[in-house]
Amino acid sequence: MQEDPGIKATVKAAFPVTIPVMLGYIFVGIAFGLLIDHSGLNFLWAGLISLTVYAGSMQFVLINFLAGAFSLAEIAIITLLVNMRHMVYGLTFIEKFQNMGRLKPYAIFALTDETYALLCASKVPSGIPAHSFYFAVAMLNQSYWIIGSVIGALFGALIPFNTTGIEFTMTALFAVICTEQWLTFPLKGPALIGAACAFASLLIFGAANMLLPAMIAIILISTVARPVFEKALIGKAAERCK
Repeated sequence: MQEDPGIKATVKAAFPVTIPVMLGYIFVGIAFGLLIDHSGLNFLWAGLISLTVYAGSMQFVLINFLAGAFSLAEIAIITLLVNMRHMVYGLTFIEKFQNMGRLKPYAIFALTDETYALLCASKVPSGIPAHSFYFAVAMLNQSYWIIGSVIGALFGALIPFNTTGIEFTMTALFAVICTEQWLTFPLKGPALIGAACAFASLLIFGAANMLLPAMIAIILISTVARPVFEKALIGKAAERCK
């Protein structure tokens, strides 16, 4: 078993990987904090929700829940539908998380869209155990979100701010991360499959119901095409070694 170099060395190795998410999460967290203040809630709620819920877009929806606009049944159904994609994420990380031990529950809890994207694309640095690296990436990302949330709530309490359209910050962040993955990942096929499935699902099921069918289609097609992608990656790796 690989020796753990310690939390300081692990965080130092994970930090550069999380910089893109840090730059996005702090500002998206600020947007969430501003909305918390705009809803009339104390700034402490921003930090508490980001610490215990930490669900990205679901936190923006949660603000309406706290305002008492929904019944408990409606809250449960909406939460399930909004976060159902994480069930699919979990299936693809069964092997990566199986040896995480006591860190596994937190790794599952902290698997946001952006953390998922980083862990899929990032290589574990040499000398760092994989389970420690995954934990450090997830922990750093959540800390950025918490910091941004509290800053936003405090800023909103001090300075009047128009929050119209601020919810779009989550979409903008994911678009930036998607662009970065497109530029850095050697194969474009998986991204093209994702885009095609999303577009087809949008046409068939509409904007309100397209997410889950699109993700199921992406998984099925990607599973069938996996041997082709693996062969292509091996070929590209061989070319770089020449």
